[in-house]
Amino acid sequence: VEAAKKEGELVYYTTMTLDQSKAVVDRFEKKYGIKTTLFRTGGGPLLNKILTEARGGRFDWDIVVGRGEMVIPLMQRKLLASYHSPESKMIDEQLVDKEGYWTAYYVNSYVLGWHTKLVKREDVPKTYDALLNPKWKGGLISLDTEAYGLFEGLKGAWGKDKALAYFKKLAAQEPVLNRGNTERVQLAVAGEYSLIVAYNQTIQRMTSRGAPIDWLPLEPAVTQVNPVMIGAKAPHPNAARLFNDFILSKEGQEMLRGMQRIPVRKDVEPDPPRLFRGFKYVIENPEDYEDFNASVKQYLEIFKLR
Repeated sequence: VEAAKKEGELVYYTTMTLDQSKAVVDRFEKKYGIKTTLFRTGGGPLLNKILTEARGGRFDWDIVVGRGEMVIPLMQRKLLASYHSPESKMIDEQLVDKEGYWTAYYVNSYVLGWHTKLVKREDVPKTYDALLNPKWKGGLISLDTEAYGLFEGLKGAWGKDKALAYFKKLAAQEPVLNRGNTERVQLAVAGEYSLIVAYNQTIQRMTSRGAPIDWLPLEPAVTQVNPVMIGAKAPHPNAARLFNDFILSKEGQEMLRGMQRIPVRKDVEPDPPRLFRGFKYVIENPEDYEDFNASVKQYLEIFKLR
């Protein structure tokens, strides 16, 4: 803490929404008196910014919260520092890099949602295989045009051949493919689809408001990690470590829960708890993204998106 206060500054890059990341930064500044510069953009643009700056010999950022596919490019260019936060002992080891290059800050799980007036609970598919029943064929299932992580996660759980065969059968169900989670969930609520594969927190938000939609996990539920990483050439390395500890602390994780995100600590229950309790999951490991481009290409080909 004292070393961080001597540095007096922190530069934080993130993909988390601006209002939420600013609330976290404000709490950190108030607690420690360390002036924090915040920069927020999407995953692709943020990675490009970091790599472009590095090529120009600029290393302005101390810590970044981004998407899983950022980890490999940053590691390959030796832009990440190893740090084992003492807070990580309260986090499932699947969600913490053994070498200390990343730790999950929050997660999202792919689940199956259904319109409660169009589908009875007892008729909802409870397994991945049940989703292949011919009764769900012909535009009844909503899928994301960019659910590459789901594909990658099931390849990790089942092996490439089984996952590839499954997704080909899923494509034969003629699902409706659209981009994004929020908009698709809204369309499902409006009765456009009977079933939807989307992030559980997006569906739960609507369920909690009394909308006619609910969800259940198909096991193993593929879970996307949003990692926190420290810069190898961070100008303020102690402030970076302190901020890392803060967002992984009980206080930092309770803030996430209040923002309707899914915390990773064992002693901070999600709201509601079922968002990350009581089901088997497999993580979309940030370090499995080496073949990410190949997975994207396969996914697009399977669903005839190019």
